[in-house]
Amino acid sequence: MTYRWPARLLHWGMALLVLAMIPVGLVMVQQGLNRPVQNALYLFHKNVGVLLLLLIGLRLLYRWRHRPPPLPATVPGWQRRVAALSHGALYLLLVVMPVAGYVRVRAGGFPIEMLDAMGIGSFVPRSKPLAELAQTIHYFGGLALIALIAVHIAAALHHAVLKGDGVFARIWPPLGRAGRHR
Repeated sequence: MTYRWPARLLHWGMALLVLAMIPVGLVMVQQGLNRPVQNALYLFHKNVGVLLLLLIGLRLLYRWRHRPPPLPATVPGWQRRVAALSHGALYLLLVVMPVAGYVRVRAGGFPIEMLDAMGIGSFVPRSKPLAELAQTIHYFGGLALIALIAVHIAAALHHAVLKGDGVFARIWPPLGRAGRHR
C-alpha cells in the first residue's frame, strides 16, 4: 500500500523547502556576507518559514484524516518503533522550528514581509530575552532537525537500495499513481 498523492506531494514539497532552508539558514548568519545577499537570504528564510508552518499544519490535518499505510510485515518491531519515534520527532521539529523562528523575529522587532503585507501583526511582544530564547531553540532545533533528516534519508536509502522491501515505494513517486492507496 502507498501513500495517497496529497500526502506524497506534501512530503516531497516540504522536503524540498526544508532542504533549501538549511543551507540558507546556515549561510545567512555568516559574518562578512554581502549585505544585499544576506538580506535576500533572511527574506527567503523568514517567509518560507511561514509557508512551512502552514504546510505542516495542513500535513498534520491530512495525516489525522488519512492514516499512513502500514509498514510491510518484514519490518522488525524495533525498526517500527524507531521509525515512529523519528517521524514523531520530525513532525515536532517541523512545528517548533518555524514557531521559534517567528518568535525570534517578532520578539526581536523585525518584519516578516509576507505577514506584514497581509496586515497580520505580531502575536508576541517585543522582548530581547524572549528573542534570545527563541533564537537558542531555533539554533539547537535546527541541529536536531539536520541530524534527523540525515537519519531519515539514510533509512530511506537503506530500504530503497539495500533491502528493496517496498518501504520507500510507499512515498515515491511524489505525484501520480504509485499503487494501491490507503
